[in-house]
Amino acid sequence: MNRTAPGRRTPAAGLSALRAAVAGPVLTPDDAAYATECTGHSLLHVSRPSVVVCATRTEDVVAAVRFAARHGMPVAVRNAGHQTVLPETGDWLLITLRRMPDVVVDAGRRTVTVGPGARWDHVLPETGRHGLAPACGSAPGVGVIGYTLGGGIGPLLSRRYGYAADHVRRMEVVTADGTVREVTPEGEPDLFWALLGCKGNFGVVTRMEFGVFPVRRFFGGGLWFRGEDMADVLDVWRSGLAGLDERTTTSVAVQRLPPLPDLPPALRGAFVLHVRVGHLGPAAEGEHLAALLRAAAPLLRDTLAERPYEEVGDIHVDPVRAAYMTETTVGLRELTSDTLAAYAELTGPDSGCPLSTVEIRALGGALDREPPVPNSVPSRGIPFVTFAVGVAGPSGAGRMTGHLAAYAQGMAAWGDDRSIMNFLSPHAAREETDMRRLFGGRRCDRLAAVKRRYDPGNMFRLNHNVRPA
Repeated sequence: MNRTAPGRRTPAAGLSALRAAVAGPVLTPDDAAYATECTGHSLLHVSRPSVVVCATRTEDVVAAVRFAARHGMPVAVRNAGHQTVLPETGDWLLITLRRMPDVVVDAGRRTVTVGPGARWDHVLPETGRHGLAPACGSAPGVGVIGYTLGGGIGPLLSRRYGYAADHVRRMEVVTADGTVREVTPEGEPDLFWALLGCKGNFGVVTRMEFGVFPVRRFFGGGLWFRGEDMADVLDVWRSGLAGLDERTTTSVAVQRLPPLPDLPPALRGAFVLHVRVGHLGPAAEGEHLAALLRAAAPLLRDTLAERPYEEVGDIHVDPVRAAYMTETTVGLRELTSDTLAAYAELTGPDSGCPLSTVEIRALGGALDREPPVPNSVPSRGIPFVTFAVGVAGPSGAGRMTGHLAAYAQGMAAWGDDRSIMNFLSPHAAREETDMRRLFGGRRCDRLAAVKRRYDPGNMFRLNHNVRPA
C-alpha cells in the first residue's frame, strides 16, 4: 500500500541509484521503519519527508545531497538530539545521522573528535577517563554537533569558558554542491564563522573537532522548594547573583512535575521552584550561595554535592523521554525586582499556568566575550535568558501555545531582540525580519553573503533560515 501523503509523490527517478550508493537504509513512506526514523524528541512535530537517508558515513551524506540537488529538493538534517523539523509541503529529503556516533579523545592535545550522531552522554565517559570535560549542555542526551552549531551553553563551564562553539577547531562539512570540505579558521574561514552560531544553514557537518578542559570534579546539583515559597527564594537568588564568580553558574525553574514513579516522592506531581547551582571548585567555595538559598525557605529536596564531571546532567535533571512539547524563549537584558515579580505573577501559585518548566538562566562571564577566533553566535552580552516548555498532546497543544505566548508577552518589557539560538521554538524566527533582529543587520548580511556562496539555491532551508543574499 502506498502511504505517501496526498498531493505528493516520492521521486522515483534515481531512487534505486541512491539506495545503491548509500550504505545505510533509504526509506520512503511505504517502509515500515519510516515512521520511527522520522520521529524526534518532540512528538508534536512529526516529519513526513519524501525520502529519508539514514547515513552511516560521509559518503552517504554526499549521495543524499547530490540526489536532492538533482531533484530540486530541500534537505533537513537530524542528528541524535532534539532538533525539530517542521513539516514542508512538496518533496523534501531528511538525512538522519544517529548511526554515526564516533567519539575519539586525544588527551595529549585536549581535543575530542565526534561524528554527527554523537551525543554528550557518548562523550562524557570517554573524556572522564582522562580527567577532561567538554563544554556540554544541561541534557547529556543532546547531540553534540547540533548543540555546538547553535552556540551551546551549559550549566557549569559556560560562564568560565564561553560557548561550546568558541572551542571548535575544525569541521568536515558536506555543502549543497555535494563537496566534502575541511573547514578551519585558516581554510574556509567565512564558512567556519557562519556555521558556528547559525546552525544548519550552510551544509551537513559530518565531523567536528573541539577543545576540552582539565576538569575532573565540581560542586553542584539542585535545591527544590515549594512553589508557594518562590517569591522569598527568588529574592535571595537574585541578591546572590551580584558579583557572582565566573566559576559559578546558576538558574531557576518553576516546575509543575508529573506524578511519575521514577521521581522522588517529594517531587511527584508537585509544584516547585528548582534552583540549580554548579561551581568549578571545592564544595566549601560553592556553599556560600547554597547556604543563602537553604535559609530562604523550607526545602523539599537538596542534591548539592561534590561530583565527578560526568554527573553534570544532575544539575538540571532534564527529562529524557520524548514528549508532546512546545516552547518559547526570550533573551532578557536585565533582571530587576519587577522582572521577578512579573515572572511570579505569570507562573506562580495563583497564575493558573499549566507550563511544565519555566526557567531563567544567569549568563554573563565568558559568554559575553568574543573568542580568539570569532564566530556568528548572536547572543553575546545578554545577561539572562528565559525558556518555557509546555507539554500536551495534539488536542491541548493550542492551549499550551496560548500560555507560552502570554508568558513571552509578559516578559517582553525586559526582552532583547537576541536570544539563545538553541532555545528557539521551531515556529519562531521563520521570517527574514525575525532573523535580522536575532542576528543584527551587519551579521545577518554577512551570513547571507556566505549562504550565497555555499548554498545559493537555499537547499538547507528547513530551519531558522538565513536566505542567500
